[in-house]
Amino acid sequence: MTAQPVELSGTPKVKKSKEQKAAEKEQRAKDAQLQAVGGEDVEVEVKERKSKKRRAEADGEGEDGENKKKKRKEKAPEGAETEVKPDGEDSEKKKKKKRKRKQAEAEALAAAPAAAADVEPVETGKKRKRADESAAVPVAESSSAPKTEKEKDKKKKKHKIDAGASVPFTSAPTAPATPAEAAAFLAEHSITIHTPPGEVELPPILAFSQLAIPAALRPCFAGFSAPTPIQACTWPPALQGRDVVGIAETGSGKTLAFGIPALARLITDPSPDVGDSTVSVLVVAPTRELAIQTHDTLSALGAPLGIASVAVFGGVPKEPQVRMLRNMNKREGGATTRVVVGTPGRILDLVQEGVCDLSGVNYLVLDEADRMLDKGFENDIRNIISNTKQGAERQTMMFSATWPDAVRRLASTFQQNPVRVTVGSDDLTANSRVTQVVEVFDDTRSKDNRLLNHLRTLNHKKTTKTGGEEARILVFALYKKEATRVEQRLRQEGYSVGALHGDLSQTARMDALERFKNGSTGLLVATDVAARGLDIPNVGAVINYTFPLTIEDYIHRIGRTGRGGKTGKSITFFTGENHERSLAGELARVLRESGFQCEGLKKFPMTIKKKEHGAYGAFFRDDIPMPTGPTKIVFD
Repeated sequence: MTAQPVELSGTPKVKKSKEQKAAEKEQRAKDAQLQAVGGEDVEVEVKERKSKKRRAEADGEGEDGENKKKKRKEKAPEGAETEVKPDGEDSEKKKKKKRKRKQAEAEALAAAPAAAADVEPVETGKKRKRADESAAVPVAESSSAPKTEKEKDKKKKKHKIDAGASVPFTSAPTAPATPAEAAAFLAEHSITIHTPPGEVELPPILAFSQLAIPAALRPCFAGFSAPTPIQACTWPPALQGRDVVGIAETGSGKTLAFGIPALARLITDPSPDVGDSTVSVLVVAPTRELAIQTHDTLSALGAPLGIASVAVFGGVPKEPQVRMLRNMNKREGGATTRVVVGTPGRILDLVQEGVCDLSGVNYLVLDEADRMLDKGFENDIRNIISNTKQGAERQTMMFSATWPDAVRRLASTFQQNPVRVTVGSDDLTANSRVTQVVEVFDDTRSKDNRLLNHLRTLNHKKTTKTGGEEARILVFALYKKEATRVEQRLRQEGYSVGALHGDLSQTARMDALERFKNGSTGLLVATDVAARGLDIPNVGAVINYTFPLTIEDYIHRIGRTGRGGKTGKSITFFTGENHERSLAGELARVLRESGFQCEGLKKFPMTIKKKEHGAYGAFFRDDIPMPTGPTKIVFD
């Protein structure tokens, strides 16, 4: 009973038993392929070969004892040479058999060239392995050698692989919206789409399933039932590489509106080489807080795709940002840094120092464009854009809450036939989900008491941490000194309050904003630095302690509440002094368009100053292209 396993383990080829098993396994697979392709003739040949093999194995078992004795005698040093000779003879016989077998297989595969193509690579790879057998190289080593070389090549070129190569795309998107559905959606949300002449207007994306995007981007939509109006209408042209102008109220989801197309573009672009610090996507924002918020959002979106971003802004030391830019993509196999988000002044400063290379920027975003122009950044923006790719090589996305002349000029200069999407109207409109209350004061000294009364009415607790559950309250002041005074007064009343204004260091500002966001502090006094773009969760009410300098700033202030589909409330103190008197008519218009009234405003002039173009006056038209440069006039 024990003789059989001894005989099997004592065969002359015990050292190559693994090779034999691999060869036999491959031969069986090849026979199955040949039988499927060659029909009955090949099947007969395969059976004959198997029967011959069984007879040869039977003959070998009878001679096993003698073979073992010869093997023990041939353990001398020169025995290695005598042992190679039979192996060489065997290899010659094998080669002859292989040639015959190859001829038979070629004849069988001639009738099915497609199947033969599948078999030939397997045979070629095995031929190399058998050739290595004659040199006493194990099959396992010979098969692993080419794999090792491939692995080395993969490691060397890992950073050159497309960032989205391993990111599976979703199945084909669902059917787009029908013309009737699209028309109803546009009418419901008062959306106007201006498409360049001769081009087809694309239907809006009414459901996330209609988007053809990588599966890794799907988690970005968690918690949302459908795209916002600005997202639904800007995604179709943006994903096709078109320039887009988006005009919508604050809190409308504009970050995702330009973030999703940006990441989709990066996935299709080749990843940068190791050490390449060229920027592909540039996002320019008016304030540090908005730049940091956008950076955090894009970093979270790009993390599953291995795409990182760098934030650059003023108010903090420049050296850490310089190091981050210089170390971009230095670590092989790490996340590729392709996105830079920053404020105009710091971006231009780093570009002029040669630290930030914008020559490869093919996707440019100007976020809150009207705000940047209001702050006097137009020249900086133009200098920044001149360092990026030009013309059709760059896709430019511009988002704004209004469509003033300065933004129009910027769009006509740096965009190629943009698609303009307007949600609401070109004029700034208030968030319809915000309840607006305006209180007119005859005595400004009573504002502090009214503020404290409103805090009590809103059931705001003085010292209890909100922990992210209780609604926060944001108090806006006009001047930095005024914000400091109001903060100190609230602190004296026992409130846990933070401050956010220009007199504070950037570290103190970020700390106050973070504490307000995470609920550690439920009350924040700020200037208009916090009025634009900041996405602060769960702000239940906004109190305008002092009316802002423009009606646009008023709408941006109250837009900090009622975000993400929630409702909110704004309370505004209006005295009619100084600049406020001339804004009474515009404030009344905003209230009237939102369905609210304030009888106290009627004692002030209700005139509204018409905005006119500097050169064309009231005859300015925005439906014709504006000249982008000087025109040469030749007189005869």
